[in-house]
Amino acid sequence: MTIFAVIITVFDKHAARKRKRRIPERFLLFTAVCGGALPMLITMKAIGHKTQHNKFMLGLPAIILIHVLGIIALMYIRYV
Repeated sequence: MTIFAVIITVFDKHAARKRKRRIPERFLLFTAVCGGALPMLITMKAIGHKTQHNKFMLGLPAIILIHVLGIIALMYIRYV
């Protein structure tokens, strides 16, 4: 998922520059929820893509936080 998230983020940036067909934001966010949030956030900041969109600059860290809390909860449940 990590590599896929990076690839579609870079592809969307390239398409935006060329004014070609873009990847829907819904699909980008779905990819983030499925595990690509951290690499997508890092990639977006590195290439300057969607950095003015609160949906991504606030949403991706929120998704990462939810993932981390979920992992902590699973670890806690496992050891209780």
